[in-house]
Amino acid sequence: MLSRIARHGPIRFDEVMEAALYDPEAGFYATAGQAGRRGDFLTSAELGPLFGAVLARALDTWWEAAGSPHPFVVVEAGAGSGTLARSVLHAQPRCRDALRYVLVERSARLRAAHADGLPLALPTHAFAATAGSDGEDEPAPAPAPAGPIAVSLDALPPPGTAHVVLANELLDNLPVRLLELAAEGWTEVWVGADGGRLVEILLPAGDVVLALSAEAGARVAWQRHAVQWVSDALEVAERVIAIDYATTTDAMARRPWREWLRTYQGHAVGSDPLADLGTQDITCEVALDQLAVVREPDRVESQADFLRSHGLDGLVADGRAAWEAGAATGGLEAIRGRSRIGEAEALIDASGLGGFSVIQWSGR
Repeated sequence: MLSRIARHGPIRFDEVMEAALYDPEAGFYATAGQAGRRGDFLTSAELGPLFGAVLARALDTWWEAAGSPHPFVVVEAGAGSGTLARSVLHAQPRCRDALRYVLVERSARLRAAHADGLPLALPTHAFAATAGSDGEDEPAPAPAPAGPIAVSLDALPPPGTAHVVLANELLDNLPVRLLELAAEGWTEVWVGADGGRLVEILLPAGDVVLALSAEAGARVAWQRHAVQWVSDALEVAERVIAIDYATTTDAMARRPWREWLRTYQGHAVGSDPLADLGTQDITCEVALDQLAVVREPDRVESQADFLRSHGLDGLVADGRAAWEAGAATGGLEAIRGRSRIGEAEALIDASGLGGFSVIQWSGR
């Protein structure tokens, strides 16, 4: 980054964040960055199989609401190494014979892990060329061998090819423009160099129009990449679900910016996004009001409420019964039951994962 700045001058913050996370050679997700207990951060899917089991029940609900289509194409954007997909398929949802589970992941290193334990097939098994009304080929879902099958891609599929697009903790990782209110108006954080280290430079933000009542020095994130992702996802499928930290632009302006723009490295939370580029995760809470510019979400609820509405309590009750029945002998089913109880507690913890927002667009 220092050599790039030396050649071309200061770089806008979102471009620095993009390179730090996604550069194909030195970016966080291209090198060692990963979720999991031994990684840098822990997602709901990495806690264990319960999150995926509940999501499998949600997929069944959405499949039946759509008329039980065959095939049923579900896209998981930001799929990482495929942990959530494995949990969903292991849960054996009712829609499994029709299910075409499309994992979308930018990182070639993480995509390579999709072959481990997933029934990978060629993209043509989920999408095929059909003659469009204009005589040209248009991609569309096509029948394929009995499911479930999984497909691994590096980008969202074409418009109109899926029934559901899901993103679990993706939007917080999309680059943001970082703005600060000065006496003369909005300025923007660019990144320069001083004595061999990266430093902030504030420059006028001429293309920014934000109607906020904020004090000088307040900072907000302008999340154009997240907004564009929502727009693109709604072209791919009518039902889009994003699970993430959520806030509003006004709330950002009232808080210290290092509270909503965070870093993670080896499970340690940091607050300097310019430190250790490429070796730490950079995340930003998602401003709901900015996403609503594309289209107002049909539903926003806590992760805890979402999971309960799709059968979490029943699965936990089954786990508790298995634990109580086998606790004396410590059998495998009993141990799994006890683990399920612990997973559920973490998934619905209002001060942690349970406080995440599930943002849903469910059709026009």
